[in-house]
Parts: sequence; C-alpha cells; structure tokens
Amino acid sequence: MDDSDHIKNRIKRNEGQLREILRMMGENQDCIEVITQLSASRTALDRTIDLIVSSNLIECVRDADKKGKIQMN
Repeated sequence: MDDSDHIKNRIKRNEGQLREILRMMGENQDCIEVITQLSASRTALDRTIDLIVSSNLIECVRDADKKGKIQMN
C-alpha cells in the first residue's frame, strides 16, 4: 500500500483524538464539546478511508494495465 507511513500517522492522530474524547467524557465535560470532537474524529477516519481506497484503486488499475488486463474500446 502506497503512503503507508502517512496513513499510519493519520490513524495515530485519530487514536490521540479518541483518547482525548475518553478523557473529556471521564471529566464529564459538556456533551456538545464531546460530540464536536467525535464528529471531527469520524471525519478524519472517513478521509483516511477515502485516501486508502483512492490510492489502492489507482494502484490496482495501473497493475491491471501493465498486465494487459484492461481493454479500451
């Protein structure tokens, strides 16, 4: 998988966000603040998923093209 270090760093940042959310919940912080952070965490994960899918899709198509498995009409 391309950019695996970059992707791992994104996931580690998200892990830190989730730990912070757990801390906030443990301290009974305002639910709006917690929800805001959960939403940000979800968005970050969605973007990471998009990055993984798009980079692997491109790689997959390139490999198929090199192997002659793609036919253009």
